[in-house]
Amino acid sequence: MPSSLPMFLTKRFYIAGLTTCTLFVSGYMIPALFTTGKVVLACLILLTIVDYVLLWRRKKAADAERFCAPRFSNGDFNDVQLVVENMYPFTVDIDIIDEIPVIFQRRDILFKVKIKPGGREIIHYKLRPVQRGVYGFGNVLLYITTAMGVVSRRIKCAEPVDIAVYPSYLMLRQYEIMTIHNNLTEIGIKKIRRRGHHTEFEYIKEYIKGDDYRTINWKASARRHFPMVNVYHDERSQQIYCIIDKGRIMQNAFRDMTLLDYAINASLALSFVAIRREDKAGIATFAEKFETFIPAGKQTGQMQQILENLYRQQTTFGESDYSSLYVHINKFINKRSLLIIYTNFDTIIGMERQIEYLRQLARRHVVLVVFFEDTEMKSFAAERPASIEGYYRQVITDKFIFEKHHVVGKLRQHGIYSLLTEPDQLSVNVINKYLEMKARCVI
Repeated sequence: MPSSLPMFLTKRFYIAGLTTCTLFVSGYMIPALFTTGKVVLACLILLTIVDYVLLWRRKKAADAERFCAPRFSNGDFNDVQLVVENMYPFTVDIDIIDEIPVIFQRRDILFKVKIKPGGREIIHYKLRPVQRGVYGFGNVLLYITTAMGVVSRRIKCAEPVDIAVYPSYLMLRQYEIMTIHNNLTEIGIKKIRRRGHHTEFEYIKEYIKGDDYRTINWKASARRHFPMVNVYHDERSQQIYCIIDKGRIMQNAFRDMTLLDYAINASLALSFVAIRREDKAGIATFAEKFETFIPAGKQTGQMQQILENLYRQQTTFGESDYSSLYVHINKFINKRSLLIIYTNFDTIIGMERQIEYLRQLARRHVVLVVFFEDTEMKSFAAERPASIEGYYRQVITDKFIFEKHHVVGKLRQHGIYSLLTEPDQLSVNVINKYLEMKARCVI
């Protein structure tokens, strides 16, 4: 229920008050202005009283409601809707302030509207969270003024509410819609032709325009006196595990989001695509020790379990222990699987400390190491230096970029697949890599 707070004097009131004071002071030199000041003061007092009565004569004068999803999607723009209603018998001007969570650090959620008697105004705006967790919304504040505009009434509406910010489930909805309409290419997912004949016969159907003529079943066509084609499906039920490094190196940020959050969003999207393609998706996380493990599956509720688990993940300040990862992967995963490890190797030395454990994992599984390209460093390296100091910095930048690409080559030498990608392209690139590896029959 809305609750009223004391009145506020507007800028127009203070301007009129200042004008009155000026007239009174000037009246010592010009007596006529003193009389004018008295008239202006009397008018100001009268207008204030009338304005106050008009605004406060109704107990329930205006109301506002906030409508938004019960949980927000991290890294995406989430819709928020405000519905404001005027219950006065005259037109009013309303300044609307929504008390959004402090973490957004936005000061522009102020909307000015003019609403006719009994009218309603609908306002839309978007919020983009960059951290998972619980965000607290406050009230919606309405500052109401009449045409006179010397007094403003504040009404507090909409109860405070907490919104949980989850990994990017809006991206899943987008993928789901695109998958239904077979339009994944619109968001960057490539169509990749499979090599070989790693398909299984499913059923026979009547030929329709667009079917591959190479799949025509001539015996069935002869019996039915109509072209019939064989329908195949890809080999299914392969295990796909997204393994997320939660060590200190994943605390680095890109466009306000940590690398961990990019990895979480990509893991969620890849798990969804894998399950839609009849593969089994699972999750594992590690830092100083092995922490989370969800066995690969495609049963109902698997995606919800993955979503809830990823929501609780946080980075640590310690060094990631790949030996613990190796031990626990061998303990929990017996079947040959695709292990997609999200981490970040900045230097050859950092990679070489962990290469032996990755090699051991690659003997039993297919290992894909995903790490991140620094786009700001890449942009800086493409600029033309303007000074000697700039040349020195660019040489150092080129060295870091070279080491990133050198890591890719080193991993390839040891039979380990790798993907070096920009953070904002991670989800699309890792899905494309998964589809490519399936097409090449790597898994």
